[in-house]
Amino acid sequence: MPGTMKIAGLFAGIGGIELGFQRALGEAVETELLCESWQPARKVLAARFDGIPIHPDVRELRDLPADLDVLAAGFPCTDLSQAGETAGIAGAASSLVSHVFEALRLAGDKGDRSPWLLIENVPNMLALDRGQAMRYLVWELEQLGYRWAYRTVDSRFTGSPQRRRRVLLVASRTHDPREVLFSDDAGPRPDEDYAEDAFGFYWTEGRGGLGWARDAVPTLKGGSTIGIPSPPAIWLPDAPPGRKVVTPRISDAEAMQGFPREWTAIAEQGKARGPRWKLVGNAVTVDVAAWVAGRLAAPGAADVESREWDGPASWPAAAWGQDGKVWSVSISEYPSHAPYRHLLDVVDADQAPALSHRAVLGFLRRLEQGNLGRHPGFRTDMAEHADVMGPQMTPLAI
Repeated sequence: MPGTMKIAGLFAGIGGIELGFQRALGEAVETELLCESWQPARKVLAARFDGIPIHPDVRELRDLPADLDVLAAGFPCTDLSQAGETAGIAGAASSLVSHVFEALRLAGDKGDRSPWLLIENVPNMLALDRGQAMRYLVWELEQLGYRWAYRTVDSRFTGSPQRRRRVLLVASRTHDPREVLFSDDAGPRPDEDYAEDAFGFYWTEGRGGLGWARDAVPTLKGGSTIGIPSPPAIWLPDAPPGRKVVTPRISDAEAMQGFPREWTAIAEQGKARGPRWKLVGNAVTVDVAAWVAGRLAAPGAADVESREWDGPASWPAAAWGQDGKVWSVSISEYPSHAPYRHLLDVVDADQAPALSHRAVLGFLRRLEQGNLGRHPGFRTDMAEHADVMGPQMTPLAI
């Protein structure tokens, strides 16, 4: 893609995709437009992308910038995520992606060139309602004459200590998206990349899952099964009593998502449950976007094993298609292995807040109802932490 790459971001959030493109391409990229409806996110965008127009409502967006190269859309996962409403692609939030296709139609009607399309969302959309979301996205793309490809990636390939799996979908009318998504494959990270001094888990879970992650936190989320955006917890087996179970600070979460620390500070509302955790949990990981940007600027060879796929249920983890046909692709979730940042190199264990008595007690009660959390020493340390933190009812860790 010669010259300056012009991009626009719909559902821009706090600018993870746009910052990733800047990180990869520097002055060779220009952000022409941002669109975001949530006021705290718009406040962050205005501060961090000074001078760039911010449209407040994708439903009323009628004009894309002329000569646009890339249209990015990390559309809401609220109705698709396991942590959300699971109403599906027709849900009130996730159905807003329809306006992305409407914007592309309007651009085509006006004779503007068709940009690349980049969509990011949760892997659950490949399975929810027997893959209805993917069928809808693919149908819309092919109606517009786009060839498409998607791949599930794990953010740990960027070196971030966050196990965050996301689907990246890239489409174009004039180029082969396989050369963007499938030209890099390093295979899973080896176990020796991960230390054994810290383990992340969801303290808001316990019955049906833990999100267990060695030397990483599980996915930072904008919500949880107890109804509030909150950090995961970190178990430190070698720490002294009272410090064995901690939570990362919001600045740690920003760093794990690839943002500079305090990126969202301007949205702080002085409340215990302000918007910052939701802002960061809903964001696109910056260095994942940077990898896509690099390959858009310089596509590679896509020599991957493919086989025709005809359903009927969950979609494969990676695939490409056109003209009503789908080919599944055998490829890992790790395009590369950037140097790994250990969890305790990102999170200062001495500064991290200890998980409160109330939080760990609720977690223990849920844990005892199932067979999870059997890692040697884990349950014992949870019970010890509850005892050390005392019987007083302290506020939930956030």
